Amino acid sequence: MKIVCPDCRKPAELSDDFSFVKCQFCKLDMTYGEYVKYVAYRDVRYRDILNDYKK
Repeated sequence: MKIVCPDCRKPAELSDDFSFVKCQFCKLDMTYGEYVKYVAYRDVRYRDILNDYKK
């Protein structure tokens, strides 16, 4: 599945089982959980997501 890379804004690959995210353009390579946290901390619009998981 294709998603947007949070670093270079180009298409990144999300594995079918949601285990990793990889970008061939900027070499981003992390688990999906790390990706969600990374995006949430970088973009103010997604910070509420983290608060939902802390409960």
